[in-house]
Amino acid sequence: MGGFAHVYLYQHVVSNEKLAVKMCRLDLTPRNKDRWKREILIMKKLNHINVVTGRDVPEEITHIALNDLPLLAMEYCSRGDLRKVLSKPENCCGLKESEVLSLLSDVGSGIQYLHENKIIHRDLKPENIVLQDINGKLVHKIIDLGYAKDLDQGSLCTSFVGTLQYLAPELFENKPYTVTVDYWSFGTMIFECSCGFRPFFHNLQPVQWVSKVRNKGPKDIMAVEEPTGEVKFSKHMPNPNNLSRPLLEPMEELLQLMLKWDPVHRGGKVNTENKKPPCFDFLEQILSMKVVHILNMVTAQVHSFQLSPDETLYSLQKRIEAETKIEVVNQELLQETGVSLDPRKPAAQCVLDGVRGWDSYIVYLFDRSMSKYTGPLSSRQLPEKVNTIVQEPKTQVSLVVLKKIWGQAVSYICGLKEDYSRLFQGQRAAMLSLLRYNTNLTRCKNSMFGFSQQLKAKLDFFRSSIQYDLEKYSDQMHYGISSEKMLKAWQENEERAAAFAQVAEVGHLDDEIMALHSEIVELQRSPYARRQGDKIEQLEEKAIELYKQLKMKCKIPESDVSSDSSEMVKAIIQTVQNQDKVLKDLYTHLSKILISKQKIIDLFPRIEKTLENIKDADNTVMQMQIKRQREFWHLLKIACAQNLSRNSIAVSPESNLLQVSQWSPSQPQSPSQSQSQSQSQAQSQAQPVSSPHPLTSLPGPNDRDAAPRLLQENQKYLSQLTSLMQEAADDQAKSIVFSRFSVPTRAVCVLEFDKNRSEPR
Repeated sequence: MGGFAHVYLYQHVVSNEKLAVKMCRLDLTPRNKDRWKREILIMKKLNHINVVTGRDVPEEITHIALNDLPLLAMEYCSRGDLRKVLSKPENCCGLKESEVLSLLSDVGSGIQYLHENKIIHRDLKPENIVLQDINGKLVHKIIDLGYAKDLDQGSLCTSFVGTLQYLAPELFENKPYTVTVDYWSFGTMIFECSCGFRPFFHNLQPVQWVSKVRNKGPKDIMAVEEPTGEVKFSKHMPNPNNLSRPLLEPMEELLQLMLKWDPVHRGGKVNTENKKPPCFDFLEQILSMKVVHILNMVTAQVHSFQLSPDETLYSLQKRIEAETKIEVVNQELLQETGVSLDPRKPAAQCVLDGVRGWDSYIVYLFDRSMSKYTGPLSSRQLPEKVNTIVQEPKTQVSLVVLKKIWGQAVSYICGLKEDYSRLFQGQRAAMLSLLRYNTNLTRCKNSMFGFSQQLKAKLDFFRSSIQYDLEKYSDQMHYGISSEKMLKAWQENEERAAAFAQVAEVGHLDDEIMALHSEIVELQRSPYARRQGDKIEQLEEKAIELYKQLKMKCKIPESDVSSDSSEMVKAIIQTVQNQDKVLKDLYTHLSKILISKQKIIDLFPRIEKTLENIKDADNTVMQMQIKRQREFWHLLKIACAQNLSRNSIAVSPESNLLQVSQWSPSQPQSPSQSQSQSQSQAQSQAQPVSSPHPLTSLPGPNDRDAAPRLLQENQKYLSQLTSLMQEAADDQAKSIVFSRFSVPTRAVCVLEFDKNRSEPR
């Protein structure tokens, strides 16, 4: 229910569309009726994602109006308002950084839209900021424009006093005002969302603190009253808060512009070019900052760095080295998925588009020079006031003061839980990285095994081939071909093949890899591979419940005005002790993960070296086999040449008859001429073996039976050549490995032959 209206939820029975419907109460004053009509007029002309949208009122409900004032229908925002979010105990020291930045973007955009349309809201506060889930993203929307003032009616207004806690000083002092009143309200909300309380005397009404804050410095953004009554101003945001270091100073400068007391200077002097005040230019600069957040897994500290345009990853790593003392060469930066950052890409790869805040996305830093992590087994530092009650838990403290201290205690316990969650996510990233390395290891192992098996197959064929050749070597000699050098080369190749068999053996590496696979499976099955934060969450719930009970006491006038902190301190101590235990287990498990990963890293060069040796051996065996093949072809060539030379006189029955006819009696020779010619031919055609040369069988002038005998001898040599060729062809057909070697026949090595000698050199 609003200040002067009831709000109802309307849902269409068919489309399920939901609307928020506002209906005026009967007892409105004429002034508030005018306000109601003004809100409807304004809603009808606005259209912006960060301003709640007006809708047509369904005809079936128009009759429920209690008076002559029309109903107001608006889009329904199901996630409640900002006050509901701020009231959660875990947010008592401020929202998360991502939530603060989302608020800056959404509400800042909505305010600028209203001002561009000449509308001052005048009543910006957490209750008038609602949240809606749009496509999985939480969007802030400005509502309740009943107090808004149309600037077309005059830029100076003196007509309204709204909710005092967020009003600009000139409004509750009933002075003329401009759009800068919205700057003050927005600045107050930003401060509260960042720190958990309003900036100026948050426990007092403005009429009580206005005289004290009036004289603050132009850059003061906070004022508190010490127990002594002294007013203390500050230009900085208080701790604890959830803002990262790169964001803290710009946020303070933004608040210094928005929380100036003098409305003339508030927001800064308007830019003549874009007609915007500097505060909104500064706001856009904050939202456009690219900040990378690095969680150092060695110390559990988060380091945040604002990136310059086009900054390289190496430049970022040098900055990380300066802060963490981890050298660039030893830095391993992992994303949540376990993927390492790419050194070829710019540092902006660490920042996801549309994702802001260190609580939303973080990169995990590991030190490669360490395999055993002990971790920071001590908890985060206690806030000063919380440390006071821990030291003296029985001390009675006023409920008003205790409420703030206990709020910080709850924030501290929630922070311990979040610290563990981030570290666990870092451990998970390390595990995912290990699994990626393991996948690559398996791929390398399979490749190595495949090449090993291929080499073994080639070696088996090569050895059996040489053994067969050596067995057949003696049989070849009666054809007139022999070579001691070739025989020695074959024997040496047999020895080399035996040595290569050791290269092909990869069983020892396979055993190591299989043992490592088993280790990784055990790491995945370990209970420490899953979250162990259940106890911390229970203690967090206990602390939140204690804080809620204290807030209830503060609302009861008759309740005791003071209390001790024994129960809250007990919850704090138990949380710290439990966190120390789970962190010890986490870092023990993390160390095992990193040790296994290092084993894989150490295996890679050994596998690469083994693969290199196997490929070299494979190539050598191929060359040896090709050489032997060429050698066989040379041997075959020599055998054919010798047989052809023996049969150069008669290669067929017809040619034999032709050549015999040349020795007919019609060409008589003297016995001395015939003998001299036979001796000359015998010397020039001498053979390296003892068998008679074919020419010695040529007929003499009186040898009438020579023709049949010559034909028979030629047929004998032709049969030997055919048999030799057929044997070579049969051996080739029987081999099943030739296709693997891509060669035409099974032969062995290449030997050079002297043209004037039949023996290979």
